[in-house]
Order: sequence, then structure tokens, then C-alpha cells
Amino acid sequence: MSLSRPTVFAGLLATAFAAPAVLACQDHDPDQAVSGGGQLPAGWEARTDRGRGADQIKFVAADNGYHVTLGPAAIFYRSGDSASGTYRVEATLSQLMAPSHPESYGIFVGGKDLSSDGQQYTYFLVRGDGKFLVKRRTGATTSPINDGWTAHSAVKAANAEGKSTNTLTIAVSGDKVSFMVNGTEVYSAPAAEVDVAGIAGLRINHNLDVTVSGVTISRS
Repeated sequence: MSLSRPTVFAGLLATAFAAPAVLACQDHDPDQAVSGGGQLPAGWEARTDRGRGADQIKFVAADNGYHVTLGPAAIFYRSGDSASGTYRVEATLSQLMAPSHPESYGIFVGGKDLSSDGQQYTYFLVRGDGKFLVKRRTGATTSPINDGWTAHSAVKAANAEGKSTNTLTIAVSGDKVSFMVNGTEVYSAPAAEVDVAGIAGLRINHNLDVTVSGVTISRS
């Protein structure tokens, strides 16, 4: 993946549209403070959820990959990392400690207008309880593509220390999109139901401490 233009931070102004139950959960699990926040490697951009400030996220290069420490949930991407047609996006993410309740991390494809109110992408997440989710965002609205959080033996659940490592892959070929965890397909969908053309990147939820490596886009 190539580096692109200088880092830009943008906020997501979706609070007014969030369901009351979601807001209640967020109030009981507020975004944690992050020491040394506001950092991104050259070429990367970030967009936080709920209009949170960039000083509450820390995303730095480390050991052939990246170390991400979050208060608010965010997406991370490079504007040159765009794909269409037949391609494969992959990343290995390791959760380093347990959050107060299961939080998810993963990758996204088909990103468009990521710094505007009309942002759009499809994302693929796993979390520490061994479940996965495929979801689509259009503006301030999100909707599941699969049947919601689903347990699968391919997803490595967090151990007693809250640690787990999973490699996530989204492979687009013809009219099929495959979602894989650690080399096993856990879900597939028609390309018409997924955002398949656009920027690819990372999606990591709030209060997580993770490392990321092997971030690749393979185009055919």
C-alpha cells in the first residue's frame, strides 16, 4: 500500500442520529483519555465517531506495522489505497488487552466521501467474544449485511488476558465478495449488496489497544 497525501482529521457528526440505547451504552462506557494522542503516520487520515477530537486517538508506526490506542472509535485510511474490480484486502490485528465489554476491530472497503457527511463504506469486524459482523455505512446510517454479530470457530476469541490475534480478508471477485478470518470464509455476499469500489482501510472501535500488521491490497 502506498503512502498518500498529508494526514487529515475529520469528525463524524452522527450523535443526533444515534439510537437512545446506543447512547446509553456509550454514556456508561465513555471514551478513555489517550496519552500522546493526535498522532498518525505520514500519509494516513483518520475520522473519529461522534465528532470526537483527533487528540483522543494515537496511531503510530511500530514493529513492521502500527500500534493503535483509542478513546473514540475511528476509521484509518490512505486516499491512494483505492481498489475496484477483482482485489483482496487483508490485515492482521491483535487486541492487546480486554476492554470493559466486547469491542470490535477490522477492515473496510468501498470507501467514498470519507471526510464528508455522505461517507460510505462496508466494514468487516471481529471482537473478543469470537464473533464477526459485516455492516454498511451510508452517511449517519449503518445497517448489517449479515445476520448481526455471529459466532464462528475461525474467529480467535480473546484469552484470559484479553488478548487475541485475527487476520481479516475481504476478497472481491466477479459478483461475489468473500469475508474471511484466518483464511476461512465466514460469510459471502453478492457484490451488489456491498460497497466494492473505493478506498480500503481500518475500522477500530473505541477504547481498544491493538497492533496492526500485514495491511495489503492485492489487485488482479
